[in-house]
Amino acid sequence: MIHRVGKIVLRIYSKSILKVDPFSLPRIRNNHLQLPTEIPSISSNNSPRFCHGSCHLFDEMPHRTQCLYPIGFFDVLDLIEYCKVRPNIQNLVNVHALALKAGVLAHLPTSTSLVVAYSRAGDYSSSVAVFGEISCKDVVVWNAMITVAVESEMFRDAISVFVQMMQEGIKLDSLTLVIAILAVSKTIKRLDYLQGVHSLGVQKGLLLDCDLCNALINAYAKHGDLGSSERIFIETEMKDIISWNSMISGCLTNNQPDMCLWYFKKMVSCGIEVDNVGLSCAISASTCLLDLSNGKVVHGFAIKLGYNKTAHVSVQNSLVSLYSKCGDVDDAHTVFREICVKDLVSWNTMINGFSSNGMILEAFHLSRQMQLRRSIQPDAVTILSLLSLCAESMLLIEGKTLHGFAIRRFNRLGVLVINSLMNMYSKCNQMEKTEILFMLSQNRDLVTWNTMISGYAQNGNSRFAQLLFKKLMYQCLKFTLSTVLAVISSCNSPKFLQFGKSVHGWQMILGFTNNILSVNSLICMYTNCGDLKASYALLQSVSTVADTACWNAMIAGCTQNGYFSESLETFKLMRRESDAKHDFVTLVNVISACGNLNLVFHGKLVHGFAHKTLIDEDVRVMNALITMYGRFGDVDCAELAFDLCSNRNLCSWNCILSALSQNKEAKTALQLFQNLDFEPDEITNSTILSACTQLGSIRQGKQIHGHIVRSDFHKNCFIVAALIDMYSNCGRLDISINIFNSSPKKNIASWNSLIAAYGFHSEGQKAISLFNEMIKSGEKPTKTTFINLLSACAHSGFVNEGLRYYNCMSDEYGVEPVMEHHVCVVDMLGRSGRLHEAYEFIENMMVKPDHGVWGAMLSSCNYHGDIEMGKKVGEILFGLEPKNVGYYVSLANAYVAAGSWSDAVQLRNFVQDVRLKKPTGYSLVDVGLY
Repeated sequence: MIHRVGKIVLRIYSKSILKVDPFSLPRIRNNHLQLPTEIPSISSNNSPRFCHGSCHLFDEMPHRTQCLYPIGFFDVLDLIEYCKVRPNIQNLVNVHALALKAGVLAHLPTSTSLVVAYSRAGDYSSSVAVFGEISCKDVVVWNAMITVAVESEMFRDAISVFVQMMQEGIKLDSLTLVIAILAVSKTIKRLDYLQGVHSLGVQKGLLLDCDLCNALINAYAKHGDLGSSERIFIETEMKDIISWNSMISGCLTNNQPDMCLWYFKKMVSCGIEVDNVGLSCAISASTCLLDLSNGKVVHGFAIKLGYNKTAHVSVQNSLVSLYSKCGDVDDAHTVFREICVKDLVSWNTMINGFSSNGMILEAFHLSRQMQLRRSIQPDAVTILSLLSLCAESMLLIEGKTLHGFAIRRFNRLGVLVINSLMNMYSKCNQMEKTEILFMLSQNRDLVTWNTMISGYAQNGNSRFAQLLFKKLMYQCLKFTLSTVLAVISSCNSPKFLQFGKSVHGWQMILGFTNNILSVNSLICMYTNCGDLKASYALLQSVSTVADTACWNAMIAGCTQNGYFSESLETFKLMRRESDAKHDFVTLVNVISACGNLNLVFHGKLVHGFAHKTLIDEDVRVMNALITMYGRFGDVDCAELAFDLCSNRNLCSWNCILSALSQNKEAKTALQLFQNLDFEPDEITNSTILSACTQLGSIRQGKQIHGHIVRSDFHKNCFIVAALIDMYSNCGRLDISINIFNSSPKKNIASWNSLIAAYGFHSEGQKAISLFNEMIKSGEKPTKTTFINLLSACAHSGFVNEGLRYYNCMSDEYGVEPVMEHHVCVVDMLGRSGRLHEAYEFIENMMVKPDHGVWGAMLSSCNYHGDIEMGKKVGEILFGLEPKNVGYYVSLANAYVAAGSWSDAVQLRNFVQDVRLKKPTGYSLVDVGLY
């Protein structure tokens, strides 16, 4: 370029126009244009009527009156025009000096070109200085300066120049208003300013210009005033393709995909030649509506017009997005492969398509292919798509890999990437890393705070979530509904009820209470905190507009917090008083409530209702039915529901295995496990270990143990607990102890299992020592802990120690005694022969004793041969459970042991008369290597 400039200068020298060396002159001083700091208000009585369109910035000089200039003048002008096309600041300064010496700056086109050239060379201040030195400016110069300010993103300067232009009485043209509209849209984003520019166009009679109308259509749409866009579009007499595209894209921008498609069809019917912009918008509108059939029609129309394979990558990118979001990933991948020249958007759209459809391997494989192409490398959008997939699928290793790649790829992580990383780590239960990212983030936005608050709430750190919310409020940062929803989920127990009420008050102050999501979150909060009255009051307050989600929030909240009867009552109320339709979430929770309440008849009614409404085809509903029938003890119906489930998942297998195991069908469970269609997870292994425990099958238990080690599940606390139970019940207490000791992380389940194992093997002293060790480690005992501990004391004869733990469990450890604890105490006293003390204990209980307590008492009477007390206890049991043959047999055996044969015969005859039958006893022998 410098060589070309030199040749032109030499030609000028040869014509003796200049007598000095132009390139030896210093650069001119930059004199900045003084712009008004306040933008005057632009108003008119004429209200605007239109909007949207494509703005053509100042680029080409309009024809001005030309005068005769000396030879060489146009050579200088050529130099300036060349510097506009290929901007270089040093060359431009030299040419400026050359023009100054030649005396051609009085020529307006030359000065105007110089203003534009400096801007394109990146020296906006010199453009301002040159503009300020022009003495007699016409509209073209003013338009050039406004354009320069807009292209340099100095939008307020552009508006100031526009205002100054009006103040000096310069006659505006349509291009002036087009550029002014762009400046207003970019910086102020106030509708009244746009209306002021529109009014000027009406006053000056410039609305006949199609470009101005298109700019107004586009601007109004971006300001959210689609009605004004439509009015301008209708009144535009000479509509071009840009007019139609502006209207179509404006509808899409304002979330009106139906209107977008209507205008697209109207454009086609009017015979307007469709381009890639209109096609892309129509495809995007079909994507928003998830209308695959309509999208395929537009795809076919695009192929007919020749927009396939070789041209217009934007159309093909839109098609990839359409098929991906509509679930047709194969067709999306087909379109992607046919793109000849893929850009970055193409790769990101396809990767996002795989991610959103849960295709983990495909998404990472495609990102790897993208890296192998050196011309296109992953950007922040690529990272965000993959991090979102890692967060949803809890892929911690892959997420860490992406974190490292992002650090290497970018000099500085943007706030969007940091927020996505925080979300990934919190979903993977890595709150320490989430906290580090939060603390190191220098440019936190509201999403950063919301992600941190939500992460604490999801990981059980409710206190931290609430403290961070208070800190956010203290810093006076503006928060949104997302912030409130994040912190309200931390109120998940009665101790947080007061804080939840405070957040409710904030929602009312900020006007969020009319939002359905807000109401649903409050219903869940009050239900989780045990305030059902407040939950129902909220539901009633929105009953007229309550949708299915509102009712589901109430029903699910009741079911998940143990209010099963209230859940069923809410379901009845929903069907009776609401127009909202139930869905799978409704029925899953109602079925669960029936199962927990053991309401066999109601459960079958709900099953029939699900079948009638075709919701029983949903795999989640079928899984709930399998679990429900398992709780009813109806193994046949559970197996039938499993067989009828056409699209089983791993949860389906876990449900049926659990149902079989809970109902003493361990052998059937093991046989079914051998036909498992999926790779077993932690729940599967725990369930099948329970079946091995019931059978005492150490051979199969060891095989499953080996599979657990190979699958790296042996570190899971619940798996460890199940292994301890299995080996203990199979007589290998030593292996149970080794598994417990080798476990790197122990939870309460592991401690409880080993305490139970010691008790089962009459190692009461070791059970007590282990309990004390657990307390020293900081683990808080549960009701199961004391059941196992009291049982161990009972089997080992440590009555006094057992009574001491029973008496202090509430005061010292905060565990309120339940019926199982009472049974253990009665059994403990009864085994030691203290029958009268046991009977007195039962009579002094604060709650009414159930059959388990009296059954333990009857067993002790039988063991010690106390016929009188046994008869008294037996009569109580016969009243509680008249069909339980075990009580009759136990009392009859007590009569035989005491020599009272007549009473024993009489009792056995009674059992035969009422046709009670004791289940047949059997023994199992596991043949194989141990």
